[in-house]
Amino acid sequence: MKLNELLTYLHEPLLKIEEDIEITSIEMDSRAVKEGSLFVCIDGYTVDGHDYADQAVEKGAVVILAEKPLQVNVPVIIVNDTKRAMARLADAFYRQPTQELHLIGVTGTNGKTTTTHIIEKIMAEAHKKTGLIGTMYIKIGDEQEAVQNTTPESLTLQKTFRKMRDKGVTNAMIEVSSHALDLGRVHGCDFDVAVFTNLTQDHLDYHHTMEAYKQAKGLLFAQLGNNFNVNKPKFAVLNRDETVCDEYIKMTAAKVLTYGIDHKADVMANNITMTSNGTTFDLIAFGEKRTVSVNMAGKFSIYNILAAACASLASNIDLDTIVRAIEKLEGVRGRFELVDGGQDFTVIVDYAHTPDSLENVLLTIKQFAKGDIFCVVGCGGDRDKTKRPLMAQIAAEHSNEPIFTSDNPRSEDPGMILKDMEAGVLNKHYHSILSREEAISFAIKNAKKNDVVLIAGKGHETYQQIGKEVFDFDDREVALKAISELNK
Repeated sequence: MKLNELLTYLHEPLLKIEEDIEITSIEMDSRAVKEGSLFVCIDGYTVDGHDYADQAVEKGAVVILAEKPLQVNVPVIIVNDTKRAMARLADAFYRQPTQELHLIGVTGTNGKTTTTHIIEKIMAEAHKKTGLIGTMYIKIGDEQEAVQNTTPESLTLQKTFRKMRDKGVTNAMIEVSSHALDLGRVHGCDFDVAVFTNLTQDHLDYHHTMEAYKQAKGLLFAQLGNNFNVNKPKFAVLNRDETVCDEYIKMTAAKVLTYGIDHKADVMANNITMTSNGTTFDLIAFGEKRTVSVNMAGKFSIYNILAAACASLASNIDLDTIVRAIEKLEGVRGRFELVDGGQDFTVIVDYAHTPDSLENVLLTIKQFAKGDIFCVVGCGGDRDKTKRPLMAQIAAEHSNEPIFTSDNPRSEDPGMILKDMEAGVLNKHYHSILSREEAISFAIKNAKKNDVVLIAGKGHETYQQIGKEVFDFDDREVALKAISELNK
């Protein structure tokens, strides 16, 4: 694309470059620059892209987008905010791919990954070719790619959406984090359906207050736009059982669809029966009823299913197709995942890493547990410290054997993280075991027939970050190893 055509999308008055250069790519990482690249200088958390402009030019960058003057021998375009400008340029360079997709964004503290995966299964049942972007990976059809953030930067997003369209994807799902909304990573994404799961304490290290966190989530619904397009209608799918539902309704001009269990909503679940292996309930959608059996446990799972069903109805998928799809669900990796090594007790791995999600999982386990409950849980370093004692309190209240251990301590001393947790359970029974592997092994060695071992916090993750080093670590594999040793 020619530079001056690209620059028209910035809508900067009088901005024009005399030499109309051909742009072959847009890059924000100087290491990825090639001949003909436009290099965007991003002032990030750890490095400032302005410091790498010379390196980008040496590698072939023909234009630099910056927030201040730079001494380089290529044109420098100065804007107030390079991240905002990058989102516009990326959308233009990749030919506005989300305008060609049916795009569903899911936000909320918990349930984003499971909900997007359920929607993906429903779309596949309806014979749609799907794409998915989220915590676990980027998925285009059956192909998977690694992902660094739950919601990537705008440049990566638009490049990925273009790749999806070029490979025939028609329906895409994306987890939209509060960080991404606050930082403008999804600027330019033309969402058709925006879904809200729930709002509980998390990420206060970044947002500082629950009010700011709530407002960040609300941006997804406000950004659905203010016009009514009959050919491309917008829908906000909201959890009626959440207290912030009415606030989000006020934030959006889109058509609102609601789901819930405890309050009257467009899509509801009634007559719920749960076991350790699954759940049966009546799915009621706009007055129509279907009795559904799913291989997923927990009230939180039903909320995720309702959110996905509601989003799918907004996407013109019929109710019978939705029911067929959800009855085929086998769960999502690391989300209430059963680990079976032939033991006579239950082992569950779950991503629960917030007070609310941990409590939900433990309350679900209490509904079917016939023996003691062991809860192995830690808290991440360099993250919201205020939730550490809360996590410990919940583990101590809802399990017989709470075991506090390391999660991803990152740059923090793992021993100090444990002390923060222990402060929440003074004079209560608990175990503190610094090594996560030893903590898991301890729980499994001490579990008896009919007991339940919950290993919480990391779920699908296959690594542990200690200091600046990243080690291979998979809760499921560690649990299976401990079970194998027990069986010997």
